[in-house]
Amino acid sequence: MVAGRAGVAALAQYAPRYRLEIGEPSGAEWLRVDRILEPDGPELTELLKRDHDASGHVSAHANALSLMSFYAGRAAATALLLWALEGRVLDIRPHNLWVRPHDGHGIAAVAIRSAGFLPGGLQTLYDVVLAEHLLPLSAELHRRTRAGLRQLHGGVAAGCAMGFCAATREEVTVPPGFLLERWQTFIAKAPAGLGRLGEVTEAVSKLVYLRNTCCLYYTSDAGCGTVCGSCCLTPRSDRLTAYEAGRPILTV
Repeated sequence: MVAGRAGVAALAQYAPRYRLEIGEPSGAEWLRVDRILEPDGPELTELLKRDHDASGHVSAHANALSLMSFYAGRAAATALLLWALEGRVLDIRPHNLWVRPHDGHGIAAVAIRSAGFLPGGLQTLYDVVLAEHLLPLSAELHRRTRAGLRQLHGGVAAGCAMGFCAATREEVTVPPGFLLERWQTFIAKAPAGLGRLGEVTEAVSKLVYLRNTCCLYYTSDAGCGTVCGSCCLTPRSDRLTAYEAGRPILTV
């Protein structure tokens, strides 16, 4: 268990999104993920309200899509990178995982009860990240807001992609070619057609994600009409040019 704790903690050197608190957290600000997934549960209502109030969304539809993108990019990131690097699956089953929202948009912290690992490989990763967590969350957001499942799944795919891409963007990095290969292995048989919803590619020695769906964040007050750098509303060639030029881009 000590080795597990140390290995999980070490992933934070690659990017802040991989930082995990280990041990069951206390405080009303922490939301346990299995309760977020409950139909009409107050925890998901709270997440939606915080994002709406912070961003100024024009509709419940846009609120849900924005939430899905930032949530998926944070809640499962450590487990995805750990699998990519070591082939092990961190136990982030919903009852073992907590998130602490920012005062407004985004997730401030993620915690797990213990740094334990589950038997199995890629199929187990699909189970704990997708089948038991992000896909049911998409279904609940669809039920509540009527946001399209394809668009919600686009947020899932984009968030998972950032679990791989972010580790190529800081001072301490993982080789992009290695992570690109691991992403391709992950996405090849991912459920819900996630592989059709975007593309990870390399630009200036970093991995970037090019979405085939839009999260509608640009329609919010906070988005100010500026689309995300990965957004399908911008032609693919223009997105790559912007990434390669290092121009500032909005990323949910």
